[in-house]
Amino acid sequence: MPEALVYDAIRTPRGRVRRTGGTLAEVPSYELFAGLLREFVRRGLQPGEVDDVLAGVSTVYGEQAGDLPRLAVMCAGWPDSVPGGTVSRMCTSGLDAIATGAAHIRAGMTQLVVAGGAESMSRVPMFADRPAFAIEDDLGERSGFVTIGVSADLTAARYGLTRDELDQWALRSHQRSAASPVWESVIPVTVDADVVLAADEGARADTTLESLAALAPLFTDDPLWDRVERRFPGFTRPAVGLHTVATAPQLCDGASAALIGGESAEAAVGHAPIGRIAGWARSAVRSPGLDGTVEAARRALAVAGIALEQVDVAEFNESFCVTPLVLIRELGIDSEKVNIRGGAVALGHPLGASGGIILANALELLGRTGGRYALLVIPAALGVSMAMVVERL
Repeated sequence: MPEALVYDAIRTPRGRVRRTGGTLAEVPSYELFAGLLREFVRRGLQPGEVDDVLAGVSTVYGEQAGDLPRLAVMCAGWPDSVPGGTVSRMCTSGLDAIATGAAHIRAGMTQLVVAGGAESMSRVPMFADRPAFAIEDDLGERSGFVTIGVSADLTAARYGLTRDELDQWALRSHQRSAASPVWESVIPVTVDADVVLAADEGARADTTLESLAALAPLFTDDPLWDRVERRFPGFTRPAVGLHTVATAPQLCDGASAALIGGESAEAAVGHAPIGRIAGWARSAVRSPGLDGTVEAARRALAVAGIALEQVDVAEFNESFCVTPLVLIRELGIDSEKVNIRGGAVALGHPLGASGGIILANALELLGRTGGRYALLVIPAALGVSMAMVVERL
């Protein structure tokens, strides 16, 4: 079976969503993605050799509907012969697009694919598409849908995590993100040759435990707690909510893209591969839990044929602080391998783009540390999770 090799992995900076208009609010998500396609060409890629372009998009609505990656191909000036398609599996969409591209390579159906994701939460807010499970009571009951914050609090409460533990992780994320150098994989966003944003936004070096402790919990009085207690008989909601605005992921805009191909793709790319996708897996738990991540991680490691002890870098998407804390506890992984430069509670979670972001982060960190394997994990709504193992070459 051919190997799915990663020849490059890049991303835009993450721009915070603001009520007054964020830094990237004037740039559509297809243009964010198109900028990365242009960058590949600047690096030597022959775009006419690309067999397909796949982009994860969580909210497929408005300007993000109607085949965003194909539109990005056109906006980037790539040959008309290059197709494109959207992959949508909520927050795991970007990682799923990468896995889909890798599967095509391993099946021998294609030789070179661009895969990643894009999301402008400024321009297309989460749930702008009004999914039926979120607005119809009967379907909400059947699916167990609740707001993602209630899912996070539910998972934290079931695992006995305290407000202080969640705040401690948020502090760590901000401190590490603020102290981090600019990622080499970050490609500045330009409009009419002017740089709009060159580095991730959001990290606050002045964050303290005292300032975090003073924040009010977000989800204490959410009426959907009644649905949670019906879904999990015997569970009692926490008297006071556990997550706050600081322990939730920042809303942001961004895009990511990876070049994935077989061995013969090297001529079209212009350089040797930097990594290999060793395996991936998906899992699900009874909605609305976020702890399907644990089983997804274990399955991905098994598919890749490596032990947890061989993992040198872990990028656990901070879909609320509960996510990395549950994974660290249940897997038994060394926390110093996890989110070495911080994560989404400081820098943001642009939904469909996040899978490609953590892939780019992981490969760069492996290169800097001399490590070999990285484990990537993301949870999503409705109990879905996904994990992937990558190897540095």
